[in-house]
Amino acid sequence: MSSPRFNFNYVEPIVMLATIMQWLVLATVVGAVVGSGTSLFLHGLIFFTGKTASIPLWFQMVLLPVGGLLNGLLLHYGYKLNKTGLKDSVIEAVHKQSGRMPFKTVAIKPVAAIITLASGGSAGREGPCSHLGASLASGIGWIFRLNSELQTRLVACGVSAGFASVFGTPLAGAIYGVEVLIIGRIRHDFLFPAIVSGFVSFEISKWWGVPYTFYSVFPLPGFSEILFLKTIAIGVICGVVAWIFVDMIGLARAAFSRIGSRFDLWPPLLPMMGGCVLAALILVIPTDYLGLSLPLVSQALNGETMPYLGFLWKTLLVAITLGSGFYGGVATPQLVIGAIAGNAFAPLVGISPSLGAAVGLVAVVAAASNTPIAAILMSVELFGGNLGAVYVAGPCIAAYLIIGHRSIYPDQLVAYSKTSWLRLKPEMPLGEEKVYLSYGLLRWWSRFRLRQSMRHWWRLPRKR
Repeated sequence: MSSPRFNFNYVEPIVMLATIMQWLVLATVVGAVVGSGTSLFLHGLIFFTGKTASIPLWFQMVLLPVGGLLNGLLLHYGYKLNKTGLKDSVIEAVHKQSGRMPFKTVAIKPVAAIITLASGGSAGREGPCSHLGASLASGIGWIFRLNSELQTRLVACGVSAGFASVFGTPLAGAIYGVEVLIIGRIRHDFLFPAIVSGFVSFEISKWWGVPYTFYSVFPLPGFSEILFLKTIAIGVICGVVAWIFVDMIGLARAAFSRIGSRFDLWPPLLPMMGGCVLAALILVIPTDYLGLSLPLVSQALNGETMPYLGFLWKTLLVAITLGSGFYGGVATPQLVIGAIAGNAFAPLVGISPSLGAAVGLVAVVAAASNTPIAAILMSVELFGGNLGAVYVAGPCIAAYLIIGHRSIYPDQLVAYSKTSWLRLKPEMPLGEEKVYLSYGLLRWWSRFRLRQSMRHWWRLPRKR
């Protein structure tokens, strides 16, 4: 007697419907919990940064080293509570830890970020929110006793929910949380729960009274092929700016680590040293570049003239802040740096500073974070559909390509090379990956060098 056979064509839709219902429930729970947690953090950040927003210069110079020391003490001793052996990294949690995060240290990064920004450190606010989102989602998965695959997806949901609650861009935040995990490939099975949790988190944050800022860039010129090429030029410039940003943070981290090892310094002293360097720099760099620097974004988008080296000043302060051991996010500085650079260089290619700032704002995010799709969607949500769809898509992809195989997140994996002329081993962190010229390009280069050598030989004087 044969066993009964089920028609898969009828069973599959039922399974898919059950999957949708499952993630509607789980992602909604994650979005509500993460939205509440990030709202608490954001209100605390607004309160403490408001207290130190208008302090005199001398007090700011004292506060920076104090903030560095407090950061160092908190991070050094706080992470001793982690006895699990798990790394406190959202990308590591998704790729290597089956969605598990060390829950005892959940509050360390948010508190450290408040100290950093309230004392004047130049950093962002989205890092602690994504960390909170991943940690809270991991805890929810543990409570529900989910298997490792569901737990991994739930943590990705938490990351998306954390990003969505920060910028007021739920769709871009949700996609950012998925796209940032690996370069060149998006986990489509993560998208539905990420979008649900992102929108729920955003709505919960609005309900808790978190303020959001949206921008208008008017008047917009009519689109043309020439304008498209001009915006591509801004994208290329912002890709180079993002390259400088990524490399300067890496150099600062290596320099402070080398100093600590060379002189066997107590780890909390390194961020205090960074605070001293920052205190000295603000004697020549305006204090507007400290903290989040969001007013600079508004000024750039309004068309006010930005200095050519403004992006470099912000990059330098961020590199010293994060490189020395302060904690903070890296996405918000990308928005600031992009807006400043786009505004400053826009007249060189013949477009308005306001439009250049809008393009640069998202192009640097596309490049430094390797998230071009999320950056395009962010422009749609921040500025309106026309700007995002028409003026920004090309520059974001151009910036993403120009920066090459670099990232502000060194443990970000890479699935595919960005060009057929380069080869790399897939599924490796960028910090460990080696990129090589392709065989075809090497063969062309060898033939080119041979032709040059032959021409040089024929031009040599002959002995008679």
